[in-house]
Amino acid sequence: MRLQRTSSPTTLPMASSAPFDGETAVWPRVRGQLEELQRKLALRWRSEPAWRPPPDRPPRVGAAFTTTFRGLVGTGAAGDLAWVAAVLCLEGRLVKSAVLTGRFDGPYIPGLLALREGRLLQEAVLALGIPLDVLMVNATGRDHPRGAGLAIHLGAACDVPTIGVTDRPLVATGPDAGTRRGAAAELRLGGELVGYRVRTRVGVRTTVVHAGWRVDPDTALGLVLDVTSGSRTPEPLRQARRLARASRSDDRF
Repeated sequence: MRLQRTSSPTTLPMASSAPFDGETAVWPRVRGQLEELQRKLALRWRSEPAWRPPPDRPPRVGAAFTTTFRGLVGTGAAGDLAWVAAVLCLEGRLVKSAVLTGRFDGPYIPGLLALREGRLLQEAVLALGIPLDVLMVNATGRDHPRGAGLAIHLGAACDVPTIGVTDRPLVATGPDAGTRRGAAAELRLGGELVGYRVRTRVGVRTTVVHAGWRVDPDTALGLVLDVTSGSRTPEPLRQARRLARASRSDDRF
């Protein structure tokens, strides 16, 4: 993977990569191995301490996003070009970013997103080189056939609490949210509350907020609303998406 550029108007302490509790393959390349790891992560999720925003300062909210070339036909394949961005935001302001290019490790398969982009996202987050309080990613968490979508997997791999933000649920079900900003409706899977549909802006379709690594659905919902203003998408994730797409345009693909 090639590191294209980073920006850092503010100096903060360096981050380090944490071990993955003895797992030999953080990002398995084989479907069966990933499914087994997802089941382990789903069990481990239940015993992890819950994260809460710091009471004495604004949280350092990060986000990571991947994109591929325009005009992709089908669901994509291993080896597709990838542009990946990770950002840190403080109080809605972009503090630091890292933008990388590489290639996806696999095709897009629902429930197996980690096979395609997990490694790339982790590399981008680590390229930031600074600690995050929480990380947002365009992926599910507990809303998953094995209870551990990419938002959970990435959080465990990076040792950072995570929140998933997507356009729609994966397997969870629930009603739509009301029309006012902040209106939320529960999403459940097997009786468990795994996330919310939420109206982040009047006049736009709802966003789905997912419980992630060490982050419960209510904490995830509250933080997403706190960092979303003027757009349907939470600001950190919007910035990561913007930078990934801008990098793709700069490379003239």
